Amino acid sequence: MITAAAPRVMIRTATAMGGRMALRALTTRACSNVYQTSTSWSSNKLIPGTSRIFPSATTADVRFKSTVPLADEPSARDEYNVSTTVQGTDACLKVGIHALGITNPTTLYRNLTFQELFEHEQVNQEGQVANAEYGDTFTIDTGKFTGRSPKDKFLVKNVGSVSDQEVDWNNVNQSTSPEVYEKLYRKAVDHFNTRDTAYVFDGYCGASPASRKKIRFVHEMAWQQHFVTNMFIRPETSEEIQDFGEPDFTVINCCSQVVEDWEELGLNSDTAVVFNIEERTAVIFGTWYGGENKKGIFSLMNYWLPLAGDFPMHCSANVGKDGDSTLFFGLSGTGKTTLSADPHRALIGDDEHGWDSDGIFNFEGGCYAKTINLSEKTEPDIYRAIKTDAMLENVALEKDENDKLVPDYFDTTKTENGRVSYPIFHINNYHKPQMADHPKNIIFLSCDAFGVLPPVAELSTGQAMYHFLSGYTAKVAGTERGVTEPTATFSACFGAAFLTLHPTRYADLLQQKLEEHGAKAYLVNSGWSGGPYGVGDRMSIATTRACIDAILDGSMEGAPKTVDPTFGFAVPTQLNNVDPLLLNPKATWPNPAAFEEQQEKLAKMYVDNFHQYDGKGTTDYTQYGPKL
Repeated sequence: MITAAAPRVMIRTATAMGGRMALRALTTRACSNVYQTSTSWSSNKLIPGTSRIFPSATTADVRFKSTVPLADEPSARDEYNVSTTVQGTDACLKVGIHALGITNPTTLYRNLTFQELFEHEQVNQEGQVANAEYGDTFTIDTGKFTGRSPKDKFLVKNVGSVSDQEVDWNNVNQSTSPEVYEKLYRKAVDHFNTRDTAYVFDGYCGASPASRKKIRFVHEMAWQQHFVTNMFIRPETSEEIQDFGEPDFTVINCCSQVVEDWEELGLNSDTAVVFNIEERTAVIFGTWYGGENKKGIFSLMNYWLPLAGDFPMHCSANVGKDGDSTLFFGLSGTGKTTLSADPHRALIGDDEHGWDSDGIFNFEGGCYAKTINLSEKTEPDIYRAIKTDAMLENVALEKDENDKLVPDYFDTTKTENGRVSYPIFHINNYHKPQMADHPKNIIFLSCDAFGVLPPVAELSTGQAMYHFLSGYTAKVAGTERGVTEPTATFSACFGAAFLTLHPTRYADLLQQKLEEHGAKAYLVNSGWSGGPYGVGDRMSIATTRACIDAILDGSMEGAPKTVDPTFGFAVPTQLNNVDPLLLNPKATWPNPAAFEEQQEKLAKMYVDNFHQYDGKGTTDYTQYGPKL
């Protein structure tokens, strides 16, 4: 009901929006503390474990609640309004989870709005609300698991199936039997059949209509639905939900339960994250870490897309005003997130993408960023994205002078892997379609702590495959005084932990895409110059930005170059806003002989790592590596 005191200007504005927008504008302002429904309420329902109640809606009731005033133009958070709360003994049948064997819950919260999720999280006492600088943000603690648990992740080996033949079975893609999975699946279903409520999210992985997959999550808690709502692509209309049909894959998350008989089942521990590709289902036990939901589906996209001839990628992407897109591959610490966040270009996504016959597309509807030592100065986009609808994970809280809880990103007592998930629309300069034309440039980022790689180099197609398969960066061995020796890290395709097929399958796809669309590849080093870590200096962000700018504006292609005698790639001798001395790494070292020794050392690491691909794949890329 609209109060008599509602200002006329508000009514005129809302009415001008028409239809559903008018109703939403009116109810969010005039009824900010009431759930507005399309049908009458039945009876109030007690939230288990609390003294709070939600009004119980009639079956398939659509409801929403705003926590902020609505502007004349609806915000992205308000546009996501496909929520239904389904009640009754036939709730599971109506939502479709009865097909999983889940039949007992009589209240299903399906695709709740951001506003409703925030309310549910607080009522359920699932975490705390932090007074972040740009808005109140819900925070959760995931217990002992503050990161993925790779040793507890398994794929079901269905002997004779397509996945049995295609999967690269190794210590990343560990196998378990269909019999073990059946026991775990039954345990998951039985657990949900003890519950009266469940949270169901239906959404998509992949912005491209031609390549996306329909994904369903069944969760125990509101914050888990909040996480996947942030991270996956959200349905835009109620009709999409009504016509969602059978999902391509379903994840049943029983994080509150553990597998007591794990030893008998041949598992690693009482935690289990198990995917059955043929059955199109997965179960999660014992870990509350949000990232298990996201990364498991990414691994499946790494399986599905190549079988269709499309290319899944662990990279960030942006697009220019003329539609020219660029991909940024790189491991943690190389600057992938920072460099793809360009004020002159729109962000497509920061982590996982696909490349099909129509172009590139984001897998996700949000971002999942690390918060360690986060400040507005160092990562302004991420810092400002932490506001209402974002969710902080394992971030320390402290009380400020006003006795309010505020995030402390420098306190890593809990973990160095503190995270924030947020919907992509929290980034001001984001590309709303989440898709773009075939990329013009592909950039491999490395943070070379050995101090021998140039700040930028142009790669041939063969060299691009070699560096893609190598996935090199370097990390400092330790932070104690006097410890200066860096450690090389090689991760195939810049994402070895998520590759379901053999790495050469992805390299072959990249080669096909490069040749078909004429994209050019570059190696950009954001690491050290003038000596290794502890001796030389790290490249300034201005230098790395200037190298990226030269690639994007085309000046890199026409710049004079010289061929590196060891690595074979073409290095420019002159670029705008880059010190020419830096373009010749050897010249930056005080001792040329020491540089040559260090360069040979790194080159040998490349060669030794690449032996794993001897005789593998359709093409031998060894010839494109460094020459010792």
